[in-house]
Amino acid sequence: MSCEKNINIVSFDIPYPADYGGVIDVFYKIKALHKLGFQIYLHCYEYGRKRQPELLKYCKEVYYYKRKKFTTGYLAGYPYIVATRNGNALLNNLLQNDYPILYEGLHTTYSLDNPLLKSRFKMVRTHNIEHEYYYHLSHNETNILKKNFFEKESKRLKDYEKVLNHADSILAISKKDTEYLTDKYKNVSYVPAFHQNSSVNIISYSEPFVLYHGNLSVSENYNAVIYLVNNVFSKIEHKCIIAGNGNLSNIQELIKNYPNIELINPVTTKEINNLIEKAHINILATSQSTGIKLKLINVLYKAKHILVNEPMIEGTGLEGLCKVCSNAEKFIVSINSLIEKPFDFEAINFRKEKLKEFDTEINALKILEVLEISREVI
Repeated sequence: MSCEKNINIVSFDIPYPADYGGVIDVFYKIKALHKLGFQIYLHCYEYGRKRQPELLKYCKEVYYYKRKKFTTGYLAGYPYIVATRNGNALLNNLLQNDYPILYEGLHTTYSLDNPLLKSRFKMVRTHNIEHEYYYHLSHNETNILKKNFFEKESKRLKDYEKVLNHADSILAISKKDTEYLTDKYKNVSYVPAFHQNSSVNIISYSEPFVLYHGNLSVSENYNAVIYLVNNVFSKIEHKCIIAGNGNLSNIQELIKNYPNIELINPVTTKEINNLIEKAHINILATSQSTGIKLKLINVLYKAKHILVNEPMIEGTGLEGLCKVCSNAEKFIVSINSLIEKPFDFEAINFRKEKLKEFDTEINALKILEVLEISREVI
């Protein structure tokens, strides 16, 4: 392995703008590694997002590859998310140097076991336990075709996961995932999520409303909104704001008879961050306890009172920073008790201490340490 601060990063999507979970981790990891002096050769698949000159501020080279589309069947039994990111173009570019390779997500690992890369140091960043993630997607999906697709994808991903035996290092995004992967594979390290925040910054000003935000084109978030509207927001008198993007005509129809519920759509990342800071209560709910929720991390750096359900916080070690509500009634009781309660700013120091684990500069050093240990072995 040559040139101690050169690295190939293979991203499942164009990681800018950093406006949803997975690409947030990728983009801010790139920025942190660049700050450490890494020369980054970024390889990314494109399918709907525009090519971004911004990435050249942090990367030596940026390569783009069209993600393939398959309407029937899969390539030799591969999971769809992997099969649609195959091709010789990426492999040929990876062979132009001998630098370490960081695969972002199981999605990008089609070439991980390729004999031509046998001598290369290869890392995989796991963003989820993917077969579990798709299993939960199937159970949350009402469209029968999508439900069947997610079920098949989950089974294929569970079988395909053994490709991780060809990785020299696995970088898990959560403590829960670290435990699972350590039981099955070697050289697993816990490297928490990368994100935009450098310090806890909670403003004193607030407005008496409850906020839920998320990408509402994702079924997990859409279902969370439906649950909250039907079981929580429609049962209280306090102002509730739902902020997100997607085709939300169904949600608009659902809330039309509730004057206390407002839908903001579309919404920019800047607008969402402003809402997070102003809201007296932020509420986060999910049905899936997979990976780590990047929006939870972001909210912890900016928000005052935070209410979550158990799957949102499970396995994160951050339970002490949020009010955990196990059902709709507890959400209602907590909102009613907190909406006029001043935020305890003394709690910020406790939050700062707990969030040291998510310091992006420290976590970039963990990746550097993995590479330095590998050089000693080689």
